[in-house]
Amino acid sequence: MFRRTGTAGLLVMALAACAGGGGGPVGAAPATRPEVAPPSTVQQSSSSAGQGSGLPGVLSKMSVEEKVGQLFMPVLYGTGPGSVSGENQARYGAQTPAKVVAKYHLGGVILFPANIQSVGQVVDLTNGLQQASKDVPLLIGTDQENGLVSRMGALMTDFPGASVIGSTKDTAIARSVAKATGEELRAVGVNLDFAPVADVNIDPRNPVIGKRAFGDQPGEVAKMVAASVKGFNDAKVAATAKHFPGHGDTNIDSHTGLPVIKHTKEQWERIDAPPFKAAIAAGVDAVMSAHIVFPKLDPSRDPATLSKPILTGLLRNKLGFQGVISTDALNMDGVRKKYSDAEIPVRAIQAGADLLLMPNNLPVAYNAVLAAVKSGKISQERLDQSVTRLLKLKQARGLLPKAPVASAAQAAKVLRSTEHRKVAARAAR
Repeated sequence: MFRRTGTAGLLVMALAACAGGGGGPVGAAPATRPEVAPPSTVQQSSSSAGQGSGLPGVLSKMSVEEKVGQLFMPVLYGTGPGSVSGENQARYGAQTPAKVVAKYHLGGVILFPANIQSVGQVVDLTNGLQQASKDVPLLIGTDQENGLVSRMGALMTDFPGASVIGSTKDTAIARSVAKATGEELRAVGVNLDFAPVADVNIDPRNPVIGKRAFGDQPGEVAKMVAASVKGFNDAKVAATAKHFPGHGDTNIDSHTGLPVIKHTKEQWERIDAPPFKAAIAAGVDAVMSAHIVFPKLDPSRDPATLSKPILTGLLRNKLGFQGVISTDALNMDGVRKKYSDAEIPVRAIQAGADLLLMPNNLPVAYNAVLAAVKSGKISQERLDQSVTRLLKLKQARGLLPKAPVASAAQAAKVLRSTEHRKVAARAAR
């Protein structure tokens, strides 16, 4: 058994973001809002993304400002694309979600329960956000792990979480639950799920993973992760294996602290790596980094999210992953212990990340990355690598040249359908 001995603690619901089960965005709005680069610096393209000759054609039509915007996926405030919100104004300098998307040329947005009211409302929101992203369609993501972390739970079938599915040891169940979950997400216009959890939960005191993991046996977890990835692929929704290089052996929550995992390289290979290897072999679209220190993998003691030896050395080069590397939420304390909100996104890109999730201060983060590109601190080639990976993901999931339009009537038939409720019941049994 890989489970460590120790007194099991209560699973603490995390405060926010993708490594936790909180109910929505948290954190105070910045006291002052740095201005984003003025519109006059942006070379607007009159052509749509689909009018280029493939992805190189799309990329060639994008200005530097537009490319930098593609890297970011913040949380927006409101239940409609035109919802006026003081939070949006204070944080982003634009009142509505649609205006924030257009202002920063965003590559994606992430939905939380505060954005969710009804099936028709979510369909209107996602369709409206796609319309606001005129040239390149959005990745619209959420954390629908099922069980403890179910951002869309108010609307969707009540599928059991990973620990229940893992206990069945039935990969067919894991695949069918992921497929049904993906079908419901896609029906309302969500095209990326930050799931499945690929952590091997070997510390029973773990306050942030716990029942969100499929179990404590690397081989069994790997099988379930691979099956889940295939299920999301069946549904044509992007899947994300998280949290690399493995968040299972810690009793510290990375929302509020910076966990240190003391596994040797051999232990990492034996315990933490197998589920991520399985996810990659199954064709996972994205892998999310963890805000954890892994001294035996990177002696700098930088969190994995900001570690080139871990993201590029291990994930890209050793495991051969060629898809999108997403950070975990950049507003979490685990990644903000050592560096400023301006340094963090630049270091993440330098480390190998492509998608910058929920920066604590979007204007500061955006301008910092833009300045780093213009100064050469981040090369144009490096920027293009990340944007190309994001475009490839969008193309693979049917978002290029144009995002599909969700239908409220069709979504109402898919969500909580009889078939899906049967899938949930089989998994629960």
